[in-house]
Order: sequence, then structure tokens, then C-alpha cells
Amino acid sequence: MIRALDGKSPDIHPTAFVSEAAYVIGDVEIGEGSSIWPGAVVRADAGKITIGKYTNIQDNSVVHGDADVVIGNRVVVGHKVLCHARSVGDRVLIGSGSTVNDGVQIGEGSLIAAGAMLVEGMVVPPKSMVVGIPGRIRGNVQERHEDVISATCEAYIEKAQRYKRQGDLESGISTGY
Repeated sequence: MIRALDGKSPDIHPTAFVSEAAYVIGDVEIGEGSSIWPGAVVRADAGKITIGKYTNIQDNSVVHGDADVVIGNRVVVGHKVLCHARSVGDRVLIGSGSTVNDGVQIGEGSLIAAGAMLVEGMVVPPKSMVVGIPGRIRGNVQERHEDVISATCEAYIEKAQRYKRQGDLESGISTGY
């Protein structure tokens, strides 16, 4: 469902895919080639949410914030992530089941391990690997991690276009907003 709130409607690039089972509301901007999957909630009722190009918000994840939220380009937000970050840099992977609390800033090229919990206001430098509860920086992202982030992002770009081409069986039209 895509809804306006307080006179502000989501601005969704025509190449983006938004599942008919996702909930996108308010002052949201979704960039070129990005995708919002079933059960995902992108709720901009306290500030603008900007999602860059070729970023994917996977199934049952929530993106919300108490102020503006900026998520960069080619970001992977895994399944069932709670993301209240202030900013997420380009080419970041936030692993499934992670919790990213208010005000967190994640530098570009970082990897947040599945199930990690980042405390309020944490600043993650670029190319950092964060693991655990509470999340701690455990080292730098290596080339093999960069390859995983890139491959996952590319897989979701292709998958989103496949879904977008399939259309909605009930109406016979494309469901990619």
C-alpha cells in the first residue's frame, strides 16, 4: 500500500519495484532500480526517508526514524531488519534480523552482521564490520565481504525487475508502482 500523509506522497522512481504487500507512507523518496519487498514498512511520519538507487529493503523490514533518514545507493537491508538509522552509506549490508537504533550513522562499505543490535547514536566508520549485541566493530570489511554485498545487491536488482515485469494477476498491470 502506498499512502500520502499530511499532504506528502511517496516519490517512487518508475524503475523501482514496490510490492503490493509493502506499506510505504508519507515523505518517502525511493530511487532508481530500488525495491521494497513484501511485508516491508517504510513509514515517514516524523521526517523524510530517502532511499537511494539500487537499494533493497527486504521482506518484513521496517524503516522509520524520529527525524530524517537517508539510506544510500546499493544498500542491502536484509529480512526482518528494524532500521531507525539517521544515515546508511553506500554499499552497506545490514544483515537479517538486525536492529539499528535511533541516530545511528553507518559509513559506506560497512557490513552489519545478521542479528546485530546497534545502540542509539552509534557511529560506524566506513568499511567496518559490526557484530553482536550490543554491536561492536570487530574489524574491517575485506574484499570477500565487498563481493558478497555486491552480489546480493545485483541479485536483488535482477529479482526486482523480474517481479516488476510479471505484473498483477488481478488487474493485468505491472505492480511495480
